[in-house]
Amino acid sequence: MVSVINTVDTSHEDMIHDAQMDYYGTRLATCSSDRSVKIFDVRNGGQILIADLRGHEGPVWQVAWAHPMYGNILASCSYDRKVIIWKEENGTWEKTYEYTGHDSSVNSVCWAPHDYGLILACGSSDGAISLLGYTGDGQWEVKKISNAHTIGCNAVSWAPAVVPGSLIEQPSGQKPNYIKRFASGGCDNLVKIWKEEDGQWKEEQKLEAHSDWVRDVAWAPSIGLPTSTMASCSQDGRVFIWTCDDASGNSWSPKLLHKFNDVVWHVSWSITANILAVSGGDNKVTLWKESVDGLWVCISDVNKGQGAVSAITEGQQNEQ
Repeated sequence: MVSVINTVDTSHEDMIHDAQMDYYGTRLATCSSDRSVKIFDVRNGGQILIADLRGHEGPVWQVAWAHPMYGNILASCSYDRKVIIWKEENGTWEKTYEYTGHDSSVNSVCWAPHDYGLILACGSSDGAISLLGYTGDGQWEVKKISNAHTIGCNAVSWAPAVVPGSLIEQPSGQKPNYIKRFASGGCDNLVKIWKEEDGQWKEEQKLEAHSDWVRDVAWAPSIGLPTSTMASCSQDGRVFIWTCDDASGNSWSPKLLHKFNDVVWHVSWSITANILAVSGGDNKVTLWKESVDGLWVCISDVNKGQGAVSAITEGQQNEQ
């Protein structure tokens, strides 16, 4: 049984597009069409507003927490074409960096696994994906993948920094050779996988299954089992689970989780990667789990209208 454990009255003046817990689950960041980003202390079922961050000039689509080893850092992206990185210093949240290198709405931000350093991927309606890497002393290095998705990129999600199969293979004593990868979803109806080679980002895979814009893609956490897993959702109402069983990452196969009657905005994995949260235009958040026979079954039906799991999201994104 799934139950609502907490509701947060954000006092946002318009639609909430994203809500993200920090690493420890003690703080909640939200963002809205009212152009603000808010941070709440939600310990013990409470809701104390810690910060109300103003800096965007349009709807704010997404927020993302960096790993706490780098401090308290939050990224946000907006219809105003900007990415803002906020940092808490001595109890006060300030803008630490503003990226203005996109020509259209920035729809998605996602921090790389902390093992790689402080790297942020940003997907935009201009079709490009930017990678912002912190080089120290307040400096950020920018790499850009132009024309990653024709008409626009809606979502980015990093692969975990775990070599598939490493859990069951004999350790060699050497540090594993991590290959940086992330997935993206776009208005070309495609999910793409990108990998870094010699410091350059190359398209590794192009995955076709959706018949309309891909709204979100989420790479599942991993403990090193041989299979890699992703979820994607689309304007076409469908959610697919993608799996890849070979270590080279070359052959991905899609399995339809469910066909909804409305657009599906977001997919999000539990930390153990066995439960997938799905939110859509029907105002509901549903939780799904894979059964022993390989079928995905709904284990909940949380209706947002009844004080639900706070807006994973609705009404997103890039009115071009």
